Formats: sequence, structure tokens, C-alpha cells
Amino acid sequence: MIHVEIQHAMERQWVPEDEKFLRWASAAVKRDEAEVVIRIVDETESAELNEHYRQKTGSTNILSFPFEVPQGIPNNLLGDLVICAAVVEREAREQGKNPEAHWAHMVVHGMLHLQGFDHIVESDAAVMEAEEIAILGELGFPNPYEEIMPS
Repeated sequence: MIHVEIQHAMERQWVPEDEKFLRWASAAVKRDEAEVVIRIVDETESAELNEHYRQKTGSTNILSFPFEVPQGIPNNLLGDLVICAAVVEREAREQGKNPEAHWAHMVVHGMLHLQGFDHIVESDAAVMEAEEIAILGELGFPNPYEEIMPS
């Protein structure tokens, strides 16, 4: 069982329905019980968080904030995902991807980060990407890492 709290912290543009976020997050969770917050933000909030926590300028598609549970304390909270709607939409358009598929990829990608997956080292990236491809395939989405040829 997974509990997902969705926070819409911006004027609603096209953003998938909350039920889709729950479905995508559930598909990517690797444990029996989990809690996660998914916050949908504008470029200003994304840029502020990106600069504060990653020391990088500008907005980004997704930020993940894993919850560090003190040892010996039972807790199901995985952490928070912060997704910038404008960046996700722009990336989907620029990359010729279906917007919903790109949103699903961001959620799956972020959920894996919350569970300890990473892509800094090439070997870890290969493991994480394979996991993303498998989960997205089960959800009916194409491989997000395949190059899309312009038409």
C-alpha cells in the first residue's frame, strides 16, 4: 500500500490527474508500505530549491528529497518529489515525447531516487535506467531513453 499526497503549488496548467501520479508511484515502489509527497511547482519555486539544495542555477524537471529515517525508528515515509510542470512540458515538446509518458517517467525516476537508486556513476545509471524502462513498460509507456527521430 502506498500513500501519495499531491500538492499543486501553482496555477494549474495541464497536469495529469492525481490518480495517475498514484498509479505511477505505486508501480515504482519496492516495498509493501510507503508514503510520498509529490509537489507540482512553477519554475520560480523549482529554481529556488535547485539553487538552495543542489547549488545549480535555474529550474529543473524533478528534485527528490529522500527522508532519512533515524536508525531503529519504523517509518514508511520515502520523501518528497518536486516536479516543475513547465520544465516537464517543455522537455516533452522539445524531445518529441508524449507529455503523459514524460510525466510518468519523472515520477518513476524520482521514486527510484527516493529508494536509493542513482545515476552519477555509469554502472549505477545503467541499473537505474533498466529499472525505469521495465517499470514504464509495465505501465504501457515506451523506453524514455530511445532517441525519437523528428518527423
